[in-house]
Amino acid sequence: MAQHLSEAEREKLKDLARMKRRATLALVFCLVVLMAAKVFEEDYPFLAYVAAMAEAAAIGGIADWYAVVALFRRPMGLPIPHTAIIPNNQHRIGDNLGRFIERNFLERETVNSKLREIDFAGEMAGWLSTPDKANELSRFIAKLVPQLLEAVDQTGMRSFAAQRITKQLQKTEVAPIAARVLDSFVNDGRHQKLLNDLISALHKFLNDERALETIRQKVHEELPSLFNFFRADALILQRLVKAGSALLDDVKKDPKHELRDEFEKFLKDYVKRIKKSKRFANRTEQIKTDLLARPEIADIADRLWNSLKSYLQEDVAKQDSATVERLTAAFVEIGETLSQETALREEINSEMVRILGSLIEHQKSGVALFISDQVKKWDFDQLTVLIEANIGRDLQFIRFNGMVIGGLAGLVLHIILVTLGYA
Repeated sequence: MAQHLSEAEREKLKDLARMKRRATLALVFCLVVLMAAKVFEEDYPFLAYVAAMAEAAAIGGIADWYAVVALFRRPMGLPIPHTAIIPNNQHRIGDNLGRFIERNFLERETVNSKLREIDFAGEMAGWLSTPDKANELSRFIAKLVPQLLEAVDQTGMRSFAAQRITKQLQKTEVAPIAARVLDSFVNDGRHQKLLNDLISALHKFLNDERALETIRQKVHEELPSLFNFFRADALILQRLVKAGSALLDDVKKDPKHELRDEFEKFLKDYVKRIKKSKRFANRTEQIKTDLLARPEIADIADRLWNSLKSYLQEDVAKQDSATVERLTAAFVEIGETLSQETALREEINSEMVRILGSLIEHQKSGVALFISDQVKKWDFDQLTVLIEANIGRDLQFIRFNGMVIGGLAGLVLHIILVTLGYA
C-alpha cells in the first residue's frame, strides 16, 4: 500500500496514528479515573460525581470509537452486524452515488444554468486574437497537413471526391446557371462596363497603324483600279476611321446614348431567349458532357492536386511558411471580429449551451453508470487508507468529543439523580 501513497499522505497517516494514540490514552485515563474514584468513593463521597463523569466519558469514548471503526472495518475483527459499512455496501454506494449525481448535478436546467455562465465565444475570441496563440494553432494545423494529404491519397478519398464532383456536375444543368449569370450581369449594369471595354478596344484598333494598313490593303484590292490611281483607298479608310472614332467617343461619353440602349435591349432579349431555348440547353449539356468525358480533364485535375500537394508539403516545412502566416492572420481576424460582434458571440454561446446541454442530457445516464461501475471496481482496502489519511484525524476528534459530551452528560444525570434522592 505504501508505494501508492504520496509523501503528504504518509505524513497524514503518521499524524493520524498520533491522534489515535492520544484518543486511546484519553480513554484509558477515563477508565483509570473511574476505578480510582470507585476505590476511594467511601472515604471521599464527592468522588461519586467524578466516578459518574469518568464512567459516562469512558462509555462515550468507547461508543464513538466503535462508530468510527465500524464505518471502515469490523471492530476487533468481530463479525458484528452492520459494521464495515462502506466495504460491505460498495455496490449499493456505487449505484446510489451514480443516481445522486445524475439527478442533482446533471439535470438539464442545472447544467444549462452553469453553462450560461461561461462566455465560450469571448474565450475563443480572446484566444484567437492573440497572435502568439493564433500562430501556435496555425503551426499545429500545419503539422497535420502532410498526414492529411497522405491520408487523402492512401484512403482513396481523392478519387472518391473526384467521382462525387463529376457526378454532381453531370446532374447539374448548365443552361439555367448560364442564364442566371447573364441575367445578373445585365441587371447589375456590368454590361455597360463591358461595352466601354469593347469601345476602348475598338478605338485602340482603329488607331493602330498596322491594323489600318491591313484594312487599307483590303480596301485597295476591292476598289477599281481608277480609284486606286487617285489613292481613294486611303481617303475612304481615313473617313471611315474618323467617323468610327467619333461614334465611339460619343457612345463612351454619353451614358444615355441610343447605342447603349440598343446593346442593353439586345442582351436582355438574348437572355430571355436562352432561358426558354431547348436548343441552347441541349447544346450546353452536350458541351459539358463532352468536356467531362475527356481524359485531359482527369489529367488536369491530377496535375492540379499533385501541384497543390507538393506546394503545401514544402511550404508547411518552412520556418516562414506562407500557409502558417495566412492561417495566423485569418485566426487573428476571426478573433478580432468575434470580439466586436456582440450578437454573434451571444448566438455562439447560446448554440454551445444547446449543444453541450443536449450532449450531457443524452449521456447523463451513461455518466451515472460509469461512476457506479468505477466505484464498484475500487479497491476498498486502499480507499479506506486514503480516506483515513485525509479525514481520519477529524474522525478521531469524534472520540474526544464523545468522551467530553458523555462525561458532562453523566455528571448532569448523576446530579439530577442525587437531587431526586435516587443516588
